[in-house]
Amino acid sequence: MKPIRFLSMLLGCMALLPNAARADWQAIENVQSYAVAGKTGAELYASIGERGPKVGNSGRAMAFTNFKLTWTRKYEPRGTSCVLAVARPKLIITYTLPKPAERLPAPVARNWDIFIAGVRQHELVHGDLIKDMVKKIEAVSVGLSVADDPKCQKIRAELTARLGELSRTQRQLSRDFDRAELSNGGNIHQLVLALINAK
Repeated sequence: MKPIRFLSMLLGCMALLPNAARADWQAIENVQSYAVAGKTGAELYASIGERGPKVGNSGRAMAFTNFKLTWTRKYEPRGTSCVLAVARPKLIITYTLPKPAERLPAPVARNWDIFIAGVRQHELVHGDLIKDMVKKIEAVSVGLSVADDPKCQKIRAELTARLGELSRTQRQLSRDFDRAELSNGGNIHQLVLALINAK
């Protein structure tokens, strides 16, 4: 049985809304579940393959970390320059995890608890990578200044270029993490085998 790949879809949406002050922020983190059926580890894993969330053109995922990112930004002309005075994010992260539809026999329930704890921890790492990216975006955004831009047009292109690199870095880190965890002997690979083979 082929392990189902973990995927992290990165959905970004940026809004340019004026606001006068910079404030501390925290990500909003939600967990949602999808139902899986079975009374053994192998049956549960097969159900994950049948019912896991569809992600793009890559088929079904076992677990899924998604986020929505919007920004409150204020650009200020200062002489002939433009400064990004405020850049405050609103980040919503949603973790989608499998959950048995029915009560499991005690030995299977214990194995499932170990399995899902590992899956949840894996997805939380994806969440941490996303939060780290947003913090880096904030760091390069606030105070960004572009000369000879009194109408605050050039600064937007400059900001987009910087943010694109940070986003690409985050996606690569996420892919590298999945590759390590899902490879033979990797943490998630071992959890899947333990769940399937448990007696």
